[in-house]
Amino acid sequence: MTTRFPRRSTAALCAAAAAVLMAASACSTDEGDLANEEPTAAAADVTITPEDGGSEVRTDSPIVVDADKGKITDVKVEQKLSEDETDESMTGTYNDGKTEWVSDWTMHPGSDVTVTAVAENSEGESTEFISEFSTVEAVEGQRLEIKSINVEPGSTVGVGMPVVVDFDMPVKNKAQVEAAMEVRSEKPAEGAWNWFGDKQAVFRPAEYWEPHQKVTVNLNLAGVSASEGVLGVENRRLEFEVGRSQISSIDEDSHQMVVERDGEKIKEFPVSLGMATQQKYTTTSGTHLTMAFHTDYRMSNDTLGVSKDDPSYYEEYVAYAVRISNSGEFLHTADWNYQLGEANTSHGCINMSVPDSRWFYEESLRGDPVDVTGTDRELEVNNGWGYWQRSADEWVSQSATGEADDTSEAGTPGSPHHEA
Repeated sequence: MTTRFPRRSTAALCAAAAAVLMAASACSTDEGDLANEEPTAAAADVTITPEDGGSEVRTDSPIVVDADKGKITDVKVEQKLSEDETDESMTGTYNDGKTEWVSDWTMHPGSDVTVTAVAENSEGESTEFISEFSTVEAVEGQRLEIKSINVEPGSTVGVGMPVVVDFDMPVKNKAQVEAAMEVRSEKPAEGAWNWFGDKQAVFRPAEYWEPHQKVTVNLNLAGVSASEGVLGVENRRLEFEVGRSQISSIDEDSHQMVVERDGEKIKEFPVSLGMATQQKYTTTSGTHLTMAFHTDYRMSNDTLGVSKDDPSYYEEYVAYAVRISNSGEFLHTADWNYQLGEANTSHGCINMSVPDSRWFYEESLRGDPVDVTGTDRELEVNNGWGYWQRSADEWVSQSATGEADDTSEAGTPGSPHHEA
């Protein structure tokens, strides 16, 4: 049962005091005047769900505040997680008339929740309502947690950077989990989540991020129902900066790489791509992203299963190497290659001179696009960060919600709450 606490406005109290003074000074009252008095407006009434006194409430139940004979002016949700920790960050959305408020996210498992709502009637008189209840605990061994996120908080990244979230348990209710993960950008964009297996979710905008802006990721996963009996147990927030736009284009036929920064060509390098005598020695065509940066890096085809006894075996240590896929492709120093700009002779990587590879290493950010064209081997969408191999329409259609997310607006497509 919702507890109601009347709270009269200052204007109403002053009016009441004036009425008392007038009554004290008058000798009689005209019955006609009493008949013409307007009736006092009924106090606003509010219903809060879940109801007061509930226990083991589902964490993915929405908190709903409904007002009758008035409108809601304030809602506050306190989730007591322990003796020392209380979460007051829950947000909600009003309807147009402010007669209903619904929580945006799910609730922490095992928390004591206090919902305080204030509503006022047509005369501005406020009434406070409170509902207190507790949520169900998350069962040990069925607690969904974040294993890793590919973006470092506070980092500056390239315009192609995806957000990759790896979970420690399989997710079956993908639409609800997608709806619990909010991505906000300072500049307008549309994007969506795609899943690669049951443990990895990837967010990508439809087009490259606009440069020079902040992106915020709110993973509101505490209490979300990931699978039958499996609950999310943590929320996490991270911010990162999208830096300048730097896009590199590599043409297999011309053996050249062109680098554009903020739309202007700034560099052109001679390169050598894969010799293409076998598929594994063929550089993949498509949109790659720079993933990791190394110095004095060991390069060997033993990662492709070639043994040291094989005549084609090689092992080299290169001064600079920038990874662009998980199948062993790098842009790296190849001071032994005298056919840069003339022929493709590598084992699949993109060979560069010492000064050129050093420049690229020093001037690149994680998430910078590298477009390779001209080879007969396509980059797979799940090879490294090959996510830009899907068109914008296909990327949205592959999401669990099937809707694009406007990252300049609060909220997400769909709902993290269960359907009653």
